[in-house]
Amino acid sequence: MITIKTENLTRKFGDLIALDKLNLEVNEGEIFGLVGPDGAGKSTTMRLLTGIMDPTSGEAWVYNKHTVKEAEPLKENIAYMSQRFGLYEELTVLENINFYADVYGVAKEKREADIERLLGFSGLLPFKQRFAGKLSGGMKQKLGLACALIHTPKVLFLDEPTNGVDPVSRRDFWDILYDLLKEKVTIFCSTAYLDEAERCTRVGLMHKGKLLRCESPDKIKKECGVKTLEEAFIKIINECDSEDAVLQK
Repeated sequence: MITIKTENLTRKFGDLIALDKLNLEVNEGEIFGLVGPDGAGKSTTMRLLTGIMDPTSGEAWVYNKHTVKEAEPLKENIAYMSQRFGLYEELTVLENINFYADVYGVAKEKREADIERLLGFSGLLPFKQRFAGKLSGGMKQKLGLACALIHTPKVLFLDEPTNGVDPVSRRDFWDILYDLLKEKVTIFCSTAYLDEAERCTRVGLMHKGKLLRCESPDKIKKECGVKTLEEAFIKIINECDSEDAVLQK
């Protein structure tokens, strides 16, 4: 089943083309990673796919919902964890999750078991009475993920979720993501860490608003004749910039 599909999805800000005719399909139960330099269009793509922003042209569907025409029902099936997820530091771990359960309209009778499951799932059970402001960076990210998952979404959008988090917490976070695949959750994430991109089912390389390559990490490395994704992406971006320079002459 295709859970995310775009057709010539484009977003302009004045003369700046932030996203240029994106055509993409992501399958159910896949971890799809979006990688690229700052300003490549990763966050813009996230906002378009979650219905936060309307495209200038083109269309997108997420879990069979049109991101513009069906923006409200779309939100019932997705969760979006932005780079600055809105945790309330003066509330405890448990109070934060309950707050998001209220926001998503999770029934009271169903909530208790779900919260216990998420706290155990994320390793936060011993810290449920701790104020969010007193958590480490890695624990805050796990709490943000628990809050995003409280309404059992089908598609999870994560915008650089481990940015600034220590390596051990990053590894723990990705272990949680892999566990989510067992529940057939589709994960669409952007990351600045290429070792994380290696763990994705497929990776899309973005540069200057364009999707340059979209394959499995192993296939990209093989096609480029290199051993690491970092080498592959540097090679692909350099080739793109060289072609642009020739066209501008």
